Amino acid sequence: MIARRRQMRDDPLLALLTFFTVPMLLLISGCITLDMGGSGPGEMSESVVRGDDGPKVLLLDIDGEITDSDAAGVLGWVLSEGTVSRVRDQLDLAERKGDIEAIIVRIDSPGGSPTASDTVYRQLVAFKRKHEIPIHAQMMSVAASGGYYVAMAADQIAANRTTVTGSIGVIMMGVNLTGLMDKIGVENQTITSGPYKDTGTFLRPMKSSERQQMQSVIDDLYLQFVSVVDEGRPNLTEEEVKHLADGRIYSAQQAQAVGLVDRIAPLEDTIDAVRKQLGASEVRVVTYHRQRESPTNIYSRSMTRADVEIGSADPIARLWPRPGFYYLWWPGVQ
Repeated sequence: MIARRRQMRDDPLLALLTFFTVPMLLLISGCITLDMGGSGPGEMSESVVRGDDGPKVLLLDIDGEITDSDAAGVLGWVLSEGTVSRVRDQLDLAERKGDIEAIIVRIDSPGGSPTASDTVYRQLVAFKRKHEIPIHAQMMSVAASGGYYVAMAADQIAANRTTVTGSIGVIMMGVNLTGLMDKIGVENQTITSGPYKDTGTFLRPMKSSERQQMQSVIDDLYLQFVSVVDEGRPNLTEEEVKHLADGRIYSAQQAQAVGLVDRIAPLEDTIDAVRKQLGASEVRVVTYHRQRESPTNIYSRSMTRADVEIGSADPIARLWPRPGFYYLWWPGVQ
């Protein structure tokens, strides 16, 4: 074995062939499964994960970064399903079945793009109003920024006692590499059609006028966030929301104390609260999932990505190169 490792180290071609051959052999043998990028995510199916009788309650996951588009792995083999698309498919299936009497939105997300967060929020609110059903939010490990935004669609919000939430606000990531460029002898030769066209580029420092212009966009997105929280938390005034919405995160206990969540409770208690609201002795909790997914209980997580992502970029690599504004708690991206 040691000799084999030395041979691979000394022979780059052998190492490269091994890198590609081993995963392919595992794939052929069935040890790992992949969704090829062009095959699509597949149809939705329903599984009962708790209860044998009573009204149906849909358990809907908002898991990971909230995105508005699908993405493939670096090698193009893996399709990562966008949040907006998945939620739309789940609500469309609920619409066709017509037997869902409540929704529990289980959130474990640091947020994502403003458009994706707002789209998911509006989809849930529209479904709730059309069908006149209650929505409860259950926060898991993290429900921050865009994750909290989505929770505003709920009538009641529960957090686990270890939940991190809040981070209400907007962020635009950026760096200035001019110091490094000077050291290695690289010059910026960008040509633009107007003075603001390359605002935020890492090739030069940001001017004061540019910073003000970008801040104005952030301020508008921030006010949109505040208005959604103001509507979703009628127990808080707009001024109270603005005071709380300074970007800080809150523990579950802190969030409950200031009115950002209603109670601290596990998922089982939220299911029981929905049961009582529906006036039923029992409820059937169901999930909608892709054919490759096999939920077995209320803590089974829906997979928005394939089982194994060969060559896929991590969340930071996916988000960092893409310019834009985010409803995102940056340390929560892992």
